[in-house]
Amino acid sequence: MKFSIQREVLLRPLTQVVGVVERRQTLPVLANLLLNASENEVQFTGTDLEVELTARVQVEVDQPGEVTIPARKLLDICKALPDGTRLDIDIGAEKATIRAGRSRYTLATLPATEFPVIEDVDVSQSVQIGQGDLKKIIDGTSFAMANQDVRYYLNGLLLELRKGMLRSVATDGHRLAIADVDADLAVDGVEQMIIPRKGVLELVRLLDDKDDDLTVQFGRSHVRVQLSDGTFTSKLIDGKFPDYESVVPIGADKIVTGDRELIREALQRAAILSNEKYRGVRLELDPEKMRIVAHNPEQEEAVEEVELQSDVEQLAVGFNVNYLLEALNALDSDDVSLCFKDTNSSCLAKAPDTDRSRHVVMPLRL
Repeated sequence: MKFSIQREVLLRPLTQVVGVVERRQTLPVLANLLLNASENEVQFTGTDLEVELTARVQVEVDQPGEVTIPARKLLDICKALPDGTRLDIDIGAEKATIRAGRSRYTLATLPATEFPVIEDVDVSQSVQIGQGDLKKIIDGTSFAMANQDVRYYLNGLLLELRKGMLRSVATDGHRLAIADVDADLAVDGVEQMIIPRKGVLELVRLLDDKDDDLTVQFGRSHVRVQLSDGTFTSKLIDGKFPDYESVVPIGADKIVTGDRELIREALQRAAILSNEKYRGVRLELDPEKMRIVAHNPEQEEAVEEVELQSDVEQLAVGFNVNYLLEALNALDSDDVSLCFKDTNSSCLAKAPDTDRSRHVVMPLRL
């Protein structure tokens, strides 16, 4: 394999795929990237056996071929070279030689036949969706995923396919995030797939706010996202996601509406004096206002008062302030509605005029 490439052109695909490569590997070849060079394209693939990332770059190839090369060493060399450097890469069966100006690097390679590539996904559903739309619903929910929970199915993001709609759901048992987007899906009933946490984090890194359409393919055990310059493939978590809709409070008729940014800033200030372990704040609702009260073991207190639209009479509920803040950050509306049922109920946070993005935070006993 032999080709020449500009440093900046090489750096982009390397940065995209190297994130999936684990630093500690059970198989030596998993520390490598698979390079596949055809006549005018080089494809870079990295995997950890759960998530596979592929990036493509257009470049004139002198000698096509296929081999694996150490991922992080190649990236570190590329990063350390000056801007505008041209790299001449010549890869044989056992060694790769990289020349850049007066510099020369020799890296050990492993055969491409040892690299575990995920086979083609047995596609059961496929949908075209705007890249920005997919990023928006994932960003709006992924923060609520569990991390290393024994309930393994919570350590991921649920993608739910419904007729004409794609839904993203995440929960860690203390809060719940739901986001919907229109999608051309002809599904009978509801289909659910759980993408593991690492896959979600890698996918978010690849997506941007472009209007470009991408293709999401769903199989029995994998999901694949086809981007213009790369491919994301992840195994799915084999488990049943909990009945999240039963957590959304029904009959939450005590509703307060106010400026999202003002409420968020007041919560941030009150959080300074909250208990560092439990991060609890108490929301005290009265007509036309809400007080946010925080205490800590040092007997210190913060009280914030926010004006809002409310006819609620004397309702007080405790919450983890971090969960409330993350819910408000995930909404992109100017105003926010906070919906309550009673002093023991969850808080439902959403934009006043739509249910496209909903966040439920469980109460905290203070």
